[in-house]
Amino acid sequence: MHTAVNLWPLLGIAVVVAGFLLRANPVLVVIAACAVTGIAGSLSPIHLLESLGTAFVKTRNLPLILLLPLAAIGLLERAGLKEHAQASIAKIRSATTGRLLTVYLLVRELAAAFGLTSLGGHPNMVRPLVAPMAEAAAEARYREKNRSLDEAMRQRIRAMSAATDNVGLFFGEDVFVAFGAIVLMQTILRAEGLEVDPLHMALWGIPTAVTAFVIHAWNLRRLDARILRGAANGGAR
Repeated sequence: MHTAVNLWPLLGIAVVVAGFLLRANPVLVVIAACAVTGIAGSLSPIHLLESLGTAFVKTRNLPLILLLPLAAIGLLERAGLKEHAQASIAKIRSATTGRLLTVYLLVRELAAAFGLTSLGGHPNMVRPLVAPMAEAAAEARYREKNRSLDEAMRQRIRAMSAATDNVGLFFGEDVFVAFGAIVLMQTILRAEGLEVDPLHMALWGIPTAVTAFVIHAWNLRRLDARILRGAANGGAR
């Protein structure tokens, strides 16, 4: 006979979603979510504070780990990293925004599938390299029509660059057998009396990853078509 699982602590997820939809302060949202989860899980205030304190002590060096790469990227940008990336991609006449982002999507997804999730990311790859190169490829198409890249299209390209990184990471890491989500799913299923091999779970993530790649690559192809129409018509369409 299985023990009933208390699902009320999942209300913390709803608090996080609601907080970000309302654009509330992220710190306050996280604290509120922790409080709701603790109360729903029948934790005493003392136990809840102890859990928060323990988590803080374990992750207090995390900000330093995140800030050091940002400082290095800032120095590279000051030295002209973005400009060099734009100049390099502008020399390749066959390069388009969609093709460039498709290649990055493939590399990102394959790297994540092998557990190399740090080979990418918004602050250390998309902002200083991928997005500027994607913009430069679009600017080359606009220059062919004696036009300049408008702000609406520029923002769309940046958003698609960030989305490409998200898709590649999210669906690629599900193929990695040691990914935390796979371990979590195995633990939950085991608690319910279902024994599942993590390797099989990772293998079943491959069709999803391939499908995600095909769908997003098609969206990138549509982005190329939109860029060509915008260059011909003088604006984003």
